[in-house]
This record gives sequence, C-alpha cells and structure tokens, in this order.
Amino acid sequence: MPQRKRRILSQFLASRETKPGRFWATLGLGGMSLFGMVAAFGVAPSTQELQISQKMVIEQLDLPATFQTEETPGHFLREERIQRGDTVASLIARLGVQDEEAFDYMRQARETQAIFRQLRPGKVVTAKTGENGELLSLTFPLNGSADNVLVIERREGQLQAAEQSLNLTAQVFMKSGEIRSSLFAATDAVGLPDAIAIQMTEIFGGDIDFHQDLRRGDRFSVVYEMLFHQGQPVRTGRILAAEFTNQDKTYQAIWYQDKNGQGGYYTAEGKSIKKAFLRSPLEFSRISSGFTRARFHPILQTWRAHKGVDYAAPTGTRVKVTGDGVIEFAGRQGGYGNVVVVRHQGKYTTHYAHLSGFAPGIRRGARVSQGDVIGYVGATGWATGPHLHYEFRINGVHQNPLSVALPTAVPLGIQQLALFRQHAEPLLARLEQIRGMNLALLD
Repeated sequence: MPQRKRRILSQFLASRETKPGRFWATLGLGGMSLFGMVAAFGVAPSTQELQISQKMVIEQLDLPATFQTEETPGHFLREERIQRGDTVASLIARLGVQDEEAFDYMRQARETQAIFRQLRPGKVVTAKTGENGELLSLTFPLNGSADNVLVIERREGQLQAAEQSLNLTAQVFMKSGEIRSSLFAATDAVGLPDAIAIQMTEIFGGDIDFHQDLRRGDRFSVVYEMLFHQGQPVRTGRILAAEFTNQDKTYQAIWYQDKNGQGGYYTAEGKSIKKAFLRSPLEFSRISSGFTRARFHPILQTWRAHKGVDYAAPTGTRVKVTGDGVIEFAGRQGGYGNVVVVRHQGKYTTHYAHLSGFAPGIRRGARVSQGDVIGYVGATGWATGPHLHYEFRINGVHQNPLSVALPTAVPLGIQQLALFRQHAEPLLARLEQIRGMNLALLD
C-alpha cells in the first residue's frame, strides 16, 4: 500500500503542471483510490461474522508408511535416521521390515556385525521391502569411511552382504561472510562447514597468516561442493573458487585440473597460488614467542636469540610439514626434545621441535608432501609447556618464517592458460555475485 500511495502522490504532483481541469480530475481519482483503500479495511468482516462463516471439516487420510518405487511396483523404499537408544530390531521395524529370516541373517552373518556395533545416532539407513515386508535390500553407512556402506541384498532368494562404495553426486554451494571476532565464528554464522573453512586457510595460508593477520571487517566468499547420496549429504567436497579480503587486499583462488588429472589452485591470471612452503605448520594456534635476536630464556634464565617461532597449542595438536621434502632427522635431540628436520629443494630445511610423538611412517629418508602430518605438539626437551618450536633455514642460516619471501610453484603453460581462463570465467562470476550480495546485506 505505501508504494501505491507514493505512485498516486507522484501522479498528483505531475498533474499540477497540466491544465486545471485535468489536475482536478486526477486529484479526484487519486482521492477516490485512497478512500477506496481505507474503505477496504473498514468493511472487513468482524470476528463474529468470521466464526459464523467458518466450518470445520475433518477428513481421514490414509498416509502410507512407505513409498512404492516407480521402477518396480510392489516394492517399497523407506529411509530412517538412527535415534539414540535404537537397537537393530527397533530400527528395522521402523523401516517396515517384517522378515524374521533377514533379522536372523543379520545376527549370525560375520559380514553384518558392523550394523550392531555402529548404531551411531544421525546415520540414515535405507531399506527396500516387498509387499509383505520381506527385506529386499538394506543400505547401512559405515564408520570411518565416508564413501562406503554395507549393503544387504536378496539375490535369487538368498541374502548376501558386502561393503560397497557410494555413488556420490556433487552439488555446488556458495557462502559469503565477514570477520567480526574470529574466522570460525564468521564461518559458523553463515553455515560454512568447518572442513571448508580449514581448506580455505590451507589455500591462502601462503599469503595470509591466519594466526595474526586477520582483522575485523575482513571478508570471504567461497564456492564449494557438497557430496550427496540418495539426496542425503555425506561429506564436504573441494573448494572450487574462493576469495579472501584481508586488510583491504584481496586474494582469489580457482581450482583447475588438467587432462592428466593434475590439479591446483590458481589466481584469476593463471598464476599458481601454491607456495613452496606454508607460513605455519599448525592450522590454528597462538604465537607465544616470535623470531628475535634477544629473548629472555625461561629455563636458562639468560638473554639469547630466539631463532624460530613458538606456537602454543594443546598437547596432541597435529603438526603439518610446510613443504614437500625428505625427512632428514626424526628423533630426540637435546633441548629440542622430539624433533623432525625436513630438507626441501636442497638449500631449505624446516625444524619441528618439542613434539609429543611422531606420525606413522615418519623416519629418516621418508618423503613428505606439503600438509602431511608429521607429528604432534608436546613439551619434550627444554619446554615450560606444550607448544611447537618451528625453524626455517636457508643454507643453514635461520630465517624468520613469518616474513621470509617464499618461492612459488610453476605457472600454467600458454596452452593450458587458455583452457584455464575458459574454466575460471563462470566461477569468477559466482564469486562476484555472492560478494555483491554480501555487501548489499552489510549496507
């Protein structure tokens, strides 16, 4: 109604410039319209009249507990979410299964024991039954394997069970947010999964130090995949495109995979954003001591140089190697306690000290890739509390890991660049779309 009033008022003002006769005619029509709107509210029926005109109708509807499948008449498909306190018997009863033979098979077969051990609330179980409730198939998600399920099927009258891979389909989602207090608070506010938030820190970790560089007002936009099975979300997929504005500087990343299956993240211009090294070996923590030429040592009680960065984190926090390389040393070493030394590209070495333990397979000569877990935060050696001491050296000389210039990966070739630009165009358009939506909400 306010819009209509404004339209009438504009007609009224415009008509003042026309002939007097037309002016008064327009005014009269406008007044009648306004009066008509007021009258419309005035003639609404009273509460008593409404009660008289209403009539309650109760109709019995028979809602089927299961849905008949289109592919095979007489077969019914039903999904049920496992609830707290469920047993296998109560679950299959809700699924519409009335089949004592099937229940006995599940109790006795070695292949089906996972059903009894893994009744985790929240899982979605699917069953297909016949007209009399006989079990034709049952799909049960397995723990510890996001893409695998246990499938029980009736074949030629016999029940068989086997582990199978899910047939997953990808759906694209878009989210945008702004930092108010912390990254995870901002991602939670817009419903961005934690796994996607962590991917974002890994993608931009070579340019942004998420421990100390974030500021209130920083913004992010993400285009990512979620993987579904039979309409149910199973797990997060990969970030397809992302944008992060940190301290008024904007970084973009586009996922691109060539015909050989080799993929990576690139800027809009086709330059690889992957640095040879991550800025930090921990996903999230607090810097308790930075790189300095003079620091009072809490144990030795003397002033001495601190040629690395200390990250305070709980014992057991995963420590990731910051670049591709080969393990040069993994063991106990004086004040470092448990330490891993990795050599990269000949002249670079990184050191990870005070570890509580080493990841499986971490030994001298083993190859590691950027982001691999090599150990866990601890307090071994000269440490007053759990933290990671991290050093970055070039030709044996200590460098500040937070400020040293990091080399980049090889850029795309000329032929690949044309294909990349064709691939990146719609993704960049999506980033621009959700960025505009975010700014409109902020305004």
